Formats: sequence, C-alpha cells, structure tokens
Amino acid sequence: MKIPKLFGQFSALTRRKPLKFYHLESKQWFSTCTEEPELKDFIQYIDALKNYEKSGVPKDAGTDSDDGFDLGRMRRLMHRLGRLGQPVSAQTLNCLFHKIKQTLDEAVLLENGCLSHFEVLTAVAFALFAQENVDIAVIEAGLGGARDATNIISSSELAASVITTIGKEHLAALGGSLESIAMAKAGIIKHSCPLILGGPFLPHIDCILRDKASSMSSPVVSASDAGIRTAIKGVSMFKGRPTQSCDLMIQLDRDFQLSIELCGLNLPMLGTHQLQNAVTAACTALCLRNQGWKISDGSIRAGLENTCLQGRSQFLTFKEAEILGLPGATVLLDGAHTKESAKALLETIQMAFPDSRLALVVAMASDKDHLAFAKEFLSGRQIEAVFLTEANIAGGTSRTTSASVLRDCWMQASQDLGIKVLNDRMTEYRELLEDNFISSGKNSEHEMIVAAEKSLSDSLKFGNQILRERTGNRAGIVVITGSLHIVSSVLASLHLLFKARIRDLFL
Repeated sequence: MKIPKLFGQFSALTRRKPLKFYHLESKQWFSTCTEEPELKDFIQYIDALKNYEKSGVPKDAGTDSDDGFDLGRMRRLMHRLGRLGQPVSAQTLNCLFHKIKQTLDEAVLLENGCLSHFEVLTAVAFALFAQENVDIAVIEAGLGGARDATNIISSSELAASVITTIGKEHLAALGGSLESIAMAKAGIIKHSCPLILGGPFLPHIDCILRDKASSMSSPVVSASDAGIRTAIKGVSMFKGRPTQSCDLMIQLDRDFQLSIELCGLNLPMLGTHQLQNAVTAACTALCLRNQGWKISDGSIRAGLENTCLQGRSQFLTFKEAEILGLPGATVLLDGAHTKESAKALLETIQMAFPDSRLALVVAMASDKDHLAFAKEFLSGRQIEAVFLTEANIAGGTSRTTSASVLRDCWMQASQDLGIKVLNDRMTEYRELLEDNFISSGKNSEHEMIVAAEKSLSDSLKFGNQILRERTGNRAGIVVITGSLHIVSSVLASLHLLFKARIRDLFL
C-alpha cells in the first residue's frame, strides 16, 4: 500500500504480498525524481493539483468535522481506480500513471477539481502496491488520521494501528489542542485491530487513545510498558557514521504475550527517541508474529539494524561532505522543525559528539514556531554561528519564511536568553570574514554570529569556514535543520554533484 516506512507519525499495517521499495513521499520525491525524463508527465500532472504542502493546510482540515478533509472523495477515487488488491498491469510508475491517467482525469472532473495532490499521489501509490501484491504494507498518514486520505482501510484489511507520538505540530489543522490532535490520530484505530502505542504520552492523552481503543474493542500494546527495558551502551563509528549500541528487552503478558531480547543491538538512527521508535517497531513485529506471520528474532534485529531514514539524524560521510564543497567537515542533516524535535536533535548530538561546537544552517516553513525552535537550540549547546537561509516548500515559495524574518527571531531569542551576538548583518559579516576578525580575540569564544543569507550554498560554506577558524582542532559540526525541505535541497544538490563527478570521469 503506501511507503514501507516504519517510524512515521503513526501508521497502519495492512496485509498484502511481497513489496519492492518505492519511495513516493513528496518531500524527497521531487528532489530525486524530477531529473527522470520518463516521469515528467506524471510530475507535471500532480503538480497541477491542489498541494497543501505548498500552500498550507486549512484550519481544522484534519479534524473529524464538517471542516475536515472529505474521505468520501478519496473512496470515490479508489472505487474508480478499482478496489484495493486488484493489481494493475503496469510495471513501472510511469506506465501505471499513463494506464490510469484517463480515470484520474475523470475523477478530477467529477470532483469539481477538489482532488488534491496528496490524494492523487496516495491513490497512485495504492494502485502500485496492489500491483506488487505486497504481504505487509506500512501506511503512514499525511496529517492527523481521521480525515487523512490514507484512512480508507477497513478493519478487515488492517493488521494493526500504530500511534508513535502526540505533539503540537499542525495544531490549527487538527483542532487547536493536544486533545483534538489525539482524537484525530485515534481515527486510525479500527474494530478489533490491535493498537500499538509508542509514547510516553501525557496521562490524559493516553486516556483518550485507550478509551477510543476500548470503544473499538481493540487490544492495546504500549511501548512504554514497565515490562520493557532498554539501555544505550555507547556510540561508535561504523562505515563513517555513528551508530548507537543498545540493549532491548520486551516481556509483556497482558492482551498479548510478547517476548524478545536483543542485546548489543546496533542502531544507525541515534537518540533515545529513536530507541523508543525501535521498541515500537519491535512491538508491532511481535504483534504480527502473534497473528501467524513468521517473523524471527533475527529478522527483527536485522530490520532494526538496517533501518535508516534520510534527513533524520543523518551524518554525511566525509566523501559526501567533500563533494558538497565542505572538505573535512562533519555534516549532520536533520529535518527537525518543532521545539520537541529540536530538543531530540540536541540530545542526539550530545550523545554522539558531547564536546562539539555547532554551526547551524536553518530554513523553515512559515507555519512553524520559529522563536520556540530557536530558543531550544540556544539553550542547549555552544553555537558558533547561525545562518538563516531559505528553501522552497514543495517546489513553491508561498510557505517559505524569509531569511531576514528568521534572523529577527533568532536575534530575539538570543536577547531573551542573554546571549551575545557578534553580528547580524550579512553585508557587514562578509567584511568581518575578509578581515579575519571573527576568528580573533575574545569574540571567537563568547559571541555568536547570526546572519541572514538567502544562498544555501554560501550559508554552508561560511558556516564551515567559521567553525574551522574558531574551533581549530576541536570537534565541530555543521548542522542543517529547520525543515525536511532544506534537507531535501542539500541531498538533491549532493545527488547532482555526484552525477556530474561521475560524468566527468568518463569524458
């Protein structure tokens, strides 16, 4: 069905047959696939549709109310394409698109142009996964749950529902409170289907989720149960990237009997939050095993140890950094864009590089809490420089926050926290850089640089240069964060530069 990605905001597991890996998520899709000529027609087609990732999600759109997204529209689209599980004949995405394009055209017309980019992309993904006859499909919702386009799966098709966390992201679209967000996400709970909770949740949020599960006669498995023990034993380098060594033991005897012991588990995704995600994933796999699926302990270990997610605690290799024009730099990509995810990112950096200084390169969407994000970073680590830049959001600029607005937020955060700032004007900063003033005297030790720079490549170059001049032989990290879209831009640039280098080798 949808993309096989286990650590989403929440997911629903459905039964199908063996799956090839297709990455259709729009944040990275347009960065990696726009270069493929055969996909030009498909991308132009869905780009012409209403794209809430680009324009912003309407208020209360994700709630189960009259203002919520129309799930009936999604059901009608899938009915026109054919019920789930009926394979289409196309062998590639491009062939599939042209195969169903007429049906899509008719659906767009019959729905008076209301079908969105996400709805059509989800429907195409469903058709593709049906074609592949997948055994298990992990379907991650786009927004909330109750009214999300992915939530057309019936209880008879569902193996389990997973809710990992409840945070304040998309607050306006999901009713304005943590409680309304919890109710929206609880919309994926289906009758008699097990619910796996990640957490830990606030007590009243936990009650909302459990009450909904009880009303649906759905057994609950909690990844925060007292019968689960975990420990992070250390961080070491593996294939040029840090890996955390962990112990994970599950022994549950309530609604299900779940048991596994994984000692010396090497997780490439760092941080306590990723270990909690690993526990949630393991609980889900064990629930499937209870349903008759043949999933060994070794398979669960292998799955966890080989799981990675681009743009989440992703350290580039030194070779990749060199290709980006940052020779010798330690570069970390993370799409954190909330106060909570900024805190998790800082904890990850503290775990892997406890003594490192940071240079941040930040771009954010306009609907995020920029001030809270800045304060979380500034409260946690020694930061040498912050470059505020800009990145297109889903290929457009309507939700892009200007570098100058971000700079003003970071200046305000610095002032509120009593942090001295050397310079906040990019023109003046360039002059200081030329005069080598930033790396001399007490300024290099006590004053942080905050600068607005629209050019992402210049932000990376200057951030790395400042870090090298100020830290000398001490560890420093260039952190690219604030949005999955800036991360996607960097990865796309890396991909293009790598292809150009390969091409030059054969000229």
